[in-house]
Amino acid sequence: MARLDRLALTDFRNYRHLAWRPEAPVTVVTGENGSGKTNLLEALSLLVPGRGLRGARSAEMARHGTTIWGVAARFTGPDGAPFDIATGSDPARPERRVFRRDGETLRSRAALADHLSAVWLTPQMDRLFQDGLPGRRRFLDRLVLALEPGHARELAAHDQAMGQRNRLLAAGRADPGWLSALEDSMARHAVAASAARLALVTQLNGEAAHTVPDGFPPARLDILCPIVQQLRDRPALAVEDWLRGRLAAGRAADGARGGAGMGAHRADMALSDQASGRPAAQASTGQQKALLLGVVLAHAALMTRSRGEAPMILLDEPLVHLDEARRAALFRSVGAFDATVLMTGTDADQFAPLRGWAGFVSPRNGALDGKPV
Repeated sequence: MARLDRLALTDFRNYRHLAWRPEAPVTVVTGENGSGKTNLLEALSLLVPGRGLRGARSAEMARHGTTIWGVAARFTGPDGAPFDIATGSDPARPERRVFRRDGETLRSRAALADHLSAVWLTPQMDRLFQDGLPGRRRFLDRLVLALEPGHARELAAHDQAMGQRNRLLAAGRADPGWLSALEDSMARHAVAASAARLALVTQLNGEAAHTVPDGFPPARLDILCPIVQQLRDRPALAVEDWLRGRLAAGRAADGARGGAGMGAHRADMALSDQASGRPAAQASTGQQKALLLGVVLAHAALMTRSRGEAPMILLDEPLVHLDEARRAALFRSVGAFDATVLMTGTDADQFAPLRGWAGFVSPRNGALDGKPV
């Protein structure tokens, strides 16, 4: 695994300057709401491809009254060699993020995936089955992105082509050849993104009994998407042809509604208990949380086997809605990973079983006391 040795923050969220060295692979971060617990997890989540666990823009991450921020960390790789990864705002263009590895600027955030990976769960994800489909789709795509960094490029290219097509249709005088070219791009990238989603879900469902930690219910993920349905029965090139035809036939309707009725942006995710078949939307909040934690931890195990090293595991308020038995199962699970793990909570007593082998820190006034609590 890549072990976190040092984390440094500069004008990030509520931290003016922080330099922290974890005492153990597993760290429990406890404190009052608003003290900066989640900010620590977010900082680490920004060191892998994507926009971090909050999905925030660069301008939103700077400490109040500042415009330039930075996150830097040193890790020890599986081979025992140290390496540094950093990200932050570009001093020349503060709205833009830059990425560095051992001091050298990387051309793309996707290159970070060659060195580091992470999985996470946040309290906002507890509402995946009450809120709209965008949140569920983002959760699914985050799972895919952790294993396939190129997934983000496929989605971005799809959305760019779709945006241009939407504007042309809204204008009402688009050249058919131009529309066909954009629809060709949409079809290619939508099928590639959908295939990556299907591959990830198939892996997780097929290995659920082996990858879900003991004490958590094996979950079944399903993708509600006509493109994925086509991919189950037909080769990708045939599905691209099918989707191009649907997009061309739907131009008038899409122009009237102001957006494409078909594409990678329409996919939804469903989650259910594999044993009983009960949908997560019909389960209790505690069962929903257990299902989500099981998926995240199973995904971490799948990544460990696929990449040969464990990802960072970042769990924000993971004990909320869990009963005592599930909390004990979570503690056993994170202890079994050879990984850097951070968990947050407001009550240190709830993490009492971890005393003696996990590190405990508490944010106060933009600093960490670094002492056991």
